[in-house]
Amino acid sequence: MDKTDIHNQRMAQLTFASVYPMYVAKVEKKGRTKEELQQVIEWLTGFDKHKLAELIKEKVNFDVFFQQATLHPNAHLITGMICGYRIEEIENPLTKKVRYLDKLVR
Repeated sequence: MDKTDIHNQRMAQLTFASVYPMYVAKVEKKGRTKEELQQVIEWLTGFDKHKLAELIKEKVNFDVFFQQATLHPNAHLITGMICGYRIEEIENPLTKKVRYLDKLVR
């Protein structure tokens, strides 16, 4: 198993609930609101605030999170660097979706 496989497995098992507070802190630090974060997440995933709260409460991992999502048809247009990776070059579909979200929150 190579380093990329391990990274992809970690991404899949990471719970959305554990990352969400970091997303909130990041947007608030930049002068944005939790409501604006919700709009971004809803645009990408289709999850309204009630569904998002349910997923957080259930502590679903990113694998389940994105299995239940309806990815926006223009998500593939999200490009650039995030955490040292060029999004458009990421081969693992789940890791790419997580990085889409990371890029939008930045």
